Amino acid sequence: MKSRTSIIVTSEILNLNECYNFVQDASCGGIALFVGTVRNATKNKEVTLLDFSSYEPMAIKEMQKIANLALEKFDIHKIAIHHALGKLKIGEIPVIIAVSSAHRKAAFEACEFAIDTLKETVPIWKKEHFEDGEVWVNAHP
Repeated sequence: MKSRTSIIVTSEILNLNECYNFVQDASCGGIALFVGTVRNATKNKEVTLLDFSSYEPMAIKEMQKIANLALEKFDIHKIAIHHALGKLKIGEIPVIIAVSSAHRKAAFEACEFAIDTLKETVPIWKKEHFEDGEVWVNAHP
């Protein structure tokens, strides 16, 4: 199944075209993309940046598990799940999920499944930074 999946955890800038090109195929009539971006506010506070950290070997293993489950559960052709680590500024991209399928519905459903499951199970932690401090958003290392 690995030839049908692209799993990356990196401190490099994520590349939307790389994800799109990986899943694109002449047999597919639908490509669904989820692009998570750093927004400038949360809970009535202005966010200055987000800092992502991870236990990378486990994160990659869990992301691969999500991709494999999506391939089994939905009628999809390929899936890419890429996540960035480190400090990201407003507007930058921490996560991209791309899914291709013959028809749009499977691509949409698999994409939603992948991001929802990633946020629940993958050991990637997010710290929000504000002008007056910082806070871990979810369980932290």
